[in-house]
Amino acid sequence: MEAIILAGGLGTRLRSAVPDLPKPMAPVSGRPFLEHQLDYWLAQGVTRFILSVGYRYDAISRHFGEAYRGIPVGYAIEREPLGTGGGLMLAARELAAPGPFLVLNGDTYFEVALGTLRDFHAARGADIALSLLRSPQQGRYTGLETGAAGEVLSLNTGKKGGLANGGVYLVSHALLDGGAWPPGSRLSLEEDILPTALRAGKRMFGLEFPGRFLDIGIPEDYARAADLLGAK
Repeated sequence: MEAIILAGGLGTRLRSAVPDLPKPMAPVSGRPFLEHQLDYWLAQGVTRFILSVGYRYDAISRHFGEAYRGIPVGYAIEREPLGTGGGLMLAARELAAPGPFLVLNGDTYFEVALGTLRDFHAARGADIALSLLRSPQQGRYTGLETGAAGEVLSLNTGKKGGLANGGVYLVSHALLDGGAWPPGSRLSLEEDILPTALRAGKRMFGLEFPGRFLDIGIPEDYARAADLLGAK
């Protein structure tokens, strides 16, 4: 299975802690955060990575090159900031296989069992399956209301302790088909693509996972990274 990793953000909130690197390259226990993420998903069975990159992308492409631990690595380069949704649309052009693909946030680490997510996606005939967690902070993550079968009924600002989007998605190509956005549009996955897909009746489902979660987007959470990832 192929995986797109959205690694093109400016990382302004983390700039005070990591001033000279793109956020996914922030060092954790002597290695880039992105290496820890790739290691996890490689062990889950991912066979190709496409890195959607922008800010300081050369630091990422020089480090990883065309392969990581024998797994091919490709790049979709944003010449100007396109947001998470625009970066996804750009990277989706590089997909080689017709089946579902993973989409991952480049600044979060969420232990999701790929086999379980894949079975859930297939059983629901989903256009997209979202991996959910119990929101650790009110308002920071996109909350969801789901039905009895896991169907997403609404997207909203999360409340502490409620279900929230964990930033790991299994996506069918149909989710992006027929979009109203021309190539190169600046878009947010969370604020543009997902709400538009829900309104359009796309088959969107969510499943809660109990695995460890880390978001290095702000300095205080980045400071926790070595303890969490070093404890694997």
